[in-house]
Amino acid sequence: MKEPAELRAKLLRRRWLVWGMLALSFLIVFFHRIALAVVADRLMAEFNITASALGNLGAMYFYVYTIMQIPSGLLADTLGPRLTASAGTLVAGIGSVVFGLAPSFGGALFGRFLVGLGVSVVFISLLKVQTEWFRAREFATITGLTSTVGNSGNALAATPLAVLVAAIGWRLSFVAIGILGILVAAGCWFFVRNRPEDLGLPSIKEIEAWEDGTEKSVHRPAQPRRIPFRQALAYIMHSRYTLPLFVSAFGLNGSLMALSAMWGVPYLMQVYGLDRAQASLYTLGTAFGVMLAGPLSGLISDRLRRRREPLLSFVALALFAWAALVVWPGRLPLPVLRLVFFLLGLGSGGYLLVMCLAKEVSPHAIAGIATGTINTGSFLGAALLQPLVGLVLDATWDGRLEAGVRLYSLSSYRLGFLFCALVVALSFMAALRLPETHARNIAPDFPFPETDRALEPSGSGRTG
Repeated sequence: MKEPAELRAKLLRRRWLVWGMLALSFLIVFFHRIALAVVADRLMAEFNITASALGNLGAMYFYVYTIMQIPSGLLADTLGPRLTASAGTLVAGIGSVVFGLAPSFGGALFGRFLVGLGVSVVFISLLKVQTEWFRAREFATITGLTSTVGNSGNALAATPLAVLVAAIGWRLSFVAIGILGILVAAGCWFFVRNRPEDLGLPSIKEIEAWEDGTEKSVHRPAQPRRIPFRQALAYIMHSRYTLPLFVSAFGLNGSLMALSAMWGVPYLMQVYGLDRAQASLYTLGTAFGVMLAGPLSGLISDRLRRRREPLLSFVALALFAWAALVVWPGRLPLPVLRLVFFLLGLGSGGYLLVMCLAKEVSPHAIAGIATGTINTGSFLGAALLQPLVGLVLDATWDGRLEAGVRLYSLSSYRLGFLFCALVVALSFMAALRLPETHARNIAPDFPFPETDRALEPSGSGRTG
């Protein structure tokens, strides 16, 4: 048997290849999440649709993503992240090709459905891999790094996509991204492994024990016990922390997606008279804010060994930015607007701490299902807020048209953005009800006795 130090070194090297392939897949997830904002006006003209219909086209991704979050956790916990993420990335790549070639609005909706279905499983699979390949004390930091890589997809879906669309058109752009996704799916299958044990390596928990001096040698681990889905879901639904986590994710990510994934570029083009490339630079600033927030929130949280207070600070920053968009008299000066878009991304990026808390208030054995359940809130928020803003715009439209595209006023956008500000305020109030975990898991371990009472998390009571 190899020496523990040699096994440890091999694990610490290989985990970056495993993580890196899934992170590349996650980058594509974010690209598709944001991409429609850059071509919103072209889609409205091409398919002759209203703001409400455009909102539903963008939200199709989030409708499917929302529905799939609990199944995604179940798939990651049972089939494993390797198969789940590889298959999902493949389906998303096919969906992007279908979207780019769609002859009608219905075809475009089907393409976005496939994209949403495919990408919906990637994040939970990546979190599951992080749980198996990285130390507990590294979790927030590596999740922040994951956020940075993923949100670089936001950056690519801003100015670079605008340049690509200008060069080859929106249809060929989405076909090309689809082909890239199919290649990444193949890479995930060949290079990703569910656990270090699949390569004959010790588990990360054994490595931690060896590093702490609590074990002198590394032994082969036993196969983890599979927890029945019904029992795991019952635990999550009875936890008093599930609703605050769900609402926090709903407001932060839902509002961010309403702006950056759909209405930010049209708002800047119609209210401020910016062209597509200029407007995409502002949403690029939002993407950079989220990219910075990932590692920043992770490093601060891990260094302080606190989760709740850093989360509250980031939510407050996002609320401040939304308030500026809604209540500033007249149009914001452009330098201030750039700062507001950046701060909105920076504050909303604190969403990663919600996922860290979701993991730390849930037993390790059901980490996939637990984070998937909370992540449902993130994408339900986007699925509801994108078309809601569109409905507000259509309801307050003054009849102006340009090249077949409806033009909306500053007051219309403000009213739509008011709903985003309100859900962020709800996120802040929900975050006040979350516990401080001190960067450690505070949940009891499975297995539980087969009694209803044992399914309740410590310190919580039934909610039904």
